[in-house]
Amino acid sequence: MPSKVETWKDEIYGVEIRDHLERFAEEGWDAIPDDEHDAWFERFKWWGLYHQRKGQESYFMMRIGVPMGRLTPEQLRVVGEVAREYATGPVENPEFGDAYADFTTRQSIQLHWIKVEDIPDIFEKLESVGLSTIQACGDSWRNIVGSPVAGRDADEHLDVWPVVQNLHDEFKGNDLYENLPRKWKVAVTGDTRGAGQGDINDLAFEPAVKTIDGEEVDGFNVRVGGGLARKEPRFARDIDVFCRPENAAEVAAGLSGLFRDYGDREDRFSARMKFLVDEWGPEKVRSVLQDEYVDYELPTAGENLRDQYDYNAGRSDAPGDYVGVHDQNDGDHFVGLSVLVGRMSAEEVIELADLADSYGSEMIGVTQRQNLIVGDIPAEELDAFLDEPLLDEYSPDPHPFLRGSIACTGTEYCSLSIVETKNRMVRYARWLKENVPVPEGVEDFHIHLSGCTASCAQPQIADISLRGMKARKDGEPVEAFDVGLGGGLGENPEFADWVEMRVPADEIPGYIRNLLEVYEAEREDGESFRDFIRQRDEDEVQALADPEETDYEDPYMHNTKMTWYPYAEDDAMDDSPAPTDARGNPITSDD
Repeated sequence: MPSKVETWKDEIYGVEIRDHLERFAEEGWDAIPDDEHDAWFERFKWWGLYHQRKGQESYFMMRIGVPMGRLTPEQLRVVGEVAREYATGPVENPEFGDAYADFTTRQSIQLHWIKVEDIPDIFEKLESVGLSTIQACGDSWRNIVGSPVAGRDADEHLDVWPVVQNLHDEFKGNDLYENLPRKWKVAVTGDTRGAGQGDINDLAFEPAVKTIDGEEVDGFNVRVGGGLARKEPRFARDIDVFCRPENAAEVAAGLSGLFRDYGDREDRFSARMKFLVDEWGPEKVRSVLQDEYVDYELPTAGENLRDQYDYNAGRSDAPGDYVGVHDQNDGDHFVGLSVLVGRMSAEEVIELADLADSYGSEMIGVTQRQNLIVGDIPAEELDAFLDEPLLDEYSPDPHPFLRGSIACTGTEYCSLSIVETKNRMVRYARWLKENVPVPEGVEDFHIHLSGCTASCAQPQIADISLRGMKARKDGEPVEAFDVGLGGGLGENPEFADWVEMRVPADEIPGYIRNLLEVYEAEREDGESFRDFIRQRDEDEVQALADPEETDYEDPYMHNTKMTWYPYAEDDAMDDSPAPTDARGNPITSDD
């Protein structure tokens, strides 16, 4: 029997949802029937809208899909202008102010406090510069991830930007693939860094070389069934297929069609490609793809380049991200800027867009580590660009603990999260910077903080993984984290081992300090943290360090999930001004 969500989608889904959004925008929040909220909120996701959590009724998060994280300065400027005009809530965030943009681990952009009445105007502004929220959420093709500097990177194997553009154009708004059993995440990697992180995607095109008819051909090996969520992580499996760039759309259509037709529509928990691959095995996936979905003979896999990967690979000889100054293949440079937890104020977003424009840049990139890249900086102007005041805050040479910190949305807005995340990770990173010596030779140290098991912060692939939980301390309920160690991607990807459970949030910095002291004292010369962890068995890893209270103070130890907004002075659910009308005024029963 189809799930409840499948029933809702059978009634209305896809492009037509926009007509209903525009009707609700004209009539106001109250036009959405109370008993149909769940159905409409599920449908709205297809157009990039998530209703915010309990206590924030009538407010939405809006996600803007940015293929491979690649924008022009003009597009980024419009994002900042939209954030400034429409994404201001009733209470300021103490770290980030009242209007900001979030850059995500899937290279998209999220805005908060969006009112349904403003959505048509926002769509018009975004679409005027070629941006869209279409399928940024929902059960369809999500934002395609990869390297923002494809075609510019001096070290890349294959320019995949034309491939990504073609896939984006082919599958966004395509009614054949608009209603899949669940989300469909695609990575296209053409560089030797492994920056697409294909191992954790439903469909991954990974760089490869194959000799065909005596000719060496650059293309992709195909992997399927990766994903992190719900304590059921899987690395994508190799299905023994080599794909030329010109065949990528056909192979992608075949595999997403296969998932559409054979994926589980009765149990949404099981409705991911990773579970279908578990059930069938890679060999059957390949045979069904060949027999039912593609019209040419699929070549067997070629020689991969995974031994060269360094993006989040835990290698001691390469930092594995885009932060810093890098060569382009045309003699210019691209500069990676560290954006702590991926959040930037609306005014600074506009400032960065204007700054990039003034230096002649035609590309600003969002990376999967929530950072930004400014491309096309001429060699003769590089020093001047690096001296710009904005780069004092968003540095191309950040402290390792700032450089490696990632956090999801958390209880600030998300209904799934059970702990506060963004502001806490900022506080963790700053405390670690001031109080913990960086082990010799460590340029970045990856700490990923996720508010729940949905894994939006990709905690399983970090040096230190933090997953939101609840615990009791001194008899009182507190926010806490499970702690994992030693995760990462690269040639031989590995998920973190969960070694500490339900550690109170205020004892996490002390645990990290104690752990890094042991790492520095006991590691072999030049040994990376990931290798250090992997050389030890489970009992040894658990014995490395203990949680500890320090002078770090955490203001979010109470149950922030049960507040209407964690940073409000009066944060009880009954104090919420929501729902509000188009002007932000509370809607009362007399309205």
